[in-house]
This record gives sequence, C-alpha cells and structure tokens, in this order.
Amino acid sequence: MTKKTITIEQYKSPARRPAVQQKTLKGLGLDKLHRRSTVEDTPSTRGMIAAVAHMVRIVEDKKA
Repeated sequence: MTKKTITIEQYKSPARRPAVQQKTLKGLGLDKLHRRSTVEDTPSTRGMIAAVAHMVRIVEDKKA
C-alpha cells in the first residue's frame, strides 16, 4: 500500500512573521522561497499547511 503524499511550495517569505509560523515552515521542510517539499498527506500535515496557507501553495502533479 502506498502512502498519499502532497507537494507544497513556499511562495512568500516568513520574514516579519511570528516564530510559530517560521517553525511550521521548517517542520514542513521549507526554508527558502520557491522551494518544494513532498510530505505525507495526514491530518496533522494538513493542519500545518492551514496554519501557513498564506505563504504556501499546493502543487498539483502533472501525472494523471
């Protein structure tokens, strides 16, 4: 059984944001603009994405 994954991209800077949001980005594996990270699609990961939704976007895979 394969685990579902989700790819996210950081498109805004965490500068002048609360430390909690900066740490959340690091927890998602993002540290610089336009970097992408593929993480497991779990409720906790979705919650982290929701907390920094104004700085990240979900990238759709071209495979179908």
